[in-house]
Amino acid sequence: QVQLVESGGGLVQPGGSLRLSCAVSGSIFRIYDMGWYRQAPGKQRESVATITRSDITNYADSVKGRFTISRDSAKNTVSLQMNSLKPEDTAVYYCNAVVYDLMNGRRDYWGQGTQVTVSS
Repeated sequence: QVQLVESGGGLVQPGGSLRLSCAVSGSIFRIYDMGWYRQAPGKQRESVATITRSDITNYADSVKGRFTISRDSAKNTVSLQMNSLKPEDTAVYYCNAVVYDLMNGRRDYWGQGTQVTVSS
């Protein structure tokens, strides 16, 4: 069984910073793409940032220049450094990983979500 556990959410003032982390554990053979998604109340889940095994990154236009995604393949972790946060960044943030595990083959896995609230 593969599990994704997120940490680092919370309440921050506009202009502040937060760092989200996600650890992948279980019967992992290989991790492919990893990423962060978010869902605000009343809106669909959207991609925030993704990173490939070769560290090629992709960002939503709304976060370019403010957010940075990184991964540590040795530790099976992915992080999202969020700077210059805006109230519109408020959402539940979900970690995602495409994992080849020994039980199920290649599958998409999600974390439980962590709340990020940007407010004064």
